[in-house]
Amino acid sequence: MSLIKKQKLVVAVSSRALFDLDESHKVFELQGKEAYCEYQINHEDDILAPGYGFPLVKKLLAINDNSPHEPLVEIILLSQNSADTGLRIFNSIAHHKLNITRAAFTSGVSPYAYMPAFGAHLFLSANADDVVKTLDAGFAAATILSGSATASQSLQLRIAFDGDAVLFSDDSERIYQEKGLAVFAENERNEAKKPLPGGPFKDFLGRLHHIQRQFEPETSPIRTALVTARAAPAHERVVRTLRAWGIRIDEALFLGGMSKGAFLKAFGADIFFDDQQGHCESAAEHVAAAHVPHGVINKKTKS
Repeated sequence: MSLIKKQKLVVAVSSRALFDLDESHKVFELQGKEAYCEYQINHEDDILAPGYGFPLVKKLLAINDNSPHEPLVEIILLSQNSADTGLRIFNSIAHHKLNITRAAFTSGVSPYAYMPAFGAHLFLSANADDVVKTLDAGFAAATILSGSATASQSLQLRIAFDGDAVLFSDDSERIYQEKGLAVFAENERNEAKKPLPGGPFKDFLGRLHHIQRQFEPETSPIRTALVTARAAPAHERVVRTLRAWGIRIDEALFLGGMSKGAFLKAFGADIFFDDQQGHCESAAEHVAAAHVPHGVINKKTKS
């Protein structure tokens, strides 16, 4: 097996993240599973409209069109539909000319257990419970909350990340939440040369970086950004951490608590990953946003 094949990026997406299934999901919620199954079978030749995750999937698959080697990206479908009701999903995939050939249909059971079997690095879903289970199992996952069903005009895929509890662990965020900004800033200044532990999206960012290395910088199909509430002096540890990981991030925005939405719009993000739902909702006014329910902030919210 070649190095490139070993390092292929595999992204899992749920049916409701990929397509607009609001109408049929309403049938499920109001009338139950049996009515939902009957509805999907009766409408299996009706093509589904794109969902919030569709533009991201489209751009990820387009990377393979310019790959000088084997495909660099694979999209798989992880769905709580049954194989019966899943026919409508695959009919829609074929209609939209998406190169998705692998899938797991689990008939109402959370499909996260198939992440390691498929070798997937990210699960994008509309089901928050599935996302939490996937994160707890050690994989990157996010609940897509909003977005446009049409991609941004740029052909380049632009992905933005929050830092703490997303790219990095929540160790520093815990200090901030428990002891305040002054103690947090002092800790980051004292620990500036000590790399931060990785968060749930470290490996996913590394896979994106690997793809970028297959192209000249000016022709890269991917551009990444770190968009964080951190400011000086807490920025230094972030820079040194990425350097220690050997991962390039194209843009880094240290906002010092400013609202992120306008900056994400200026970057042209196709999707933004953040651990705080409030930040995601603010960002969603401008770009597609996905919530990463990980770290101390989300534990406090649950409790």
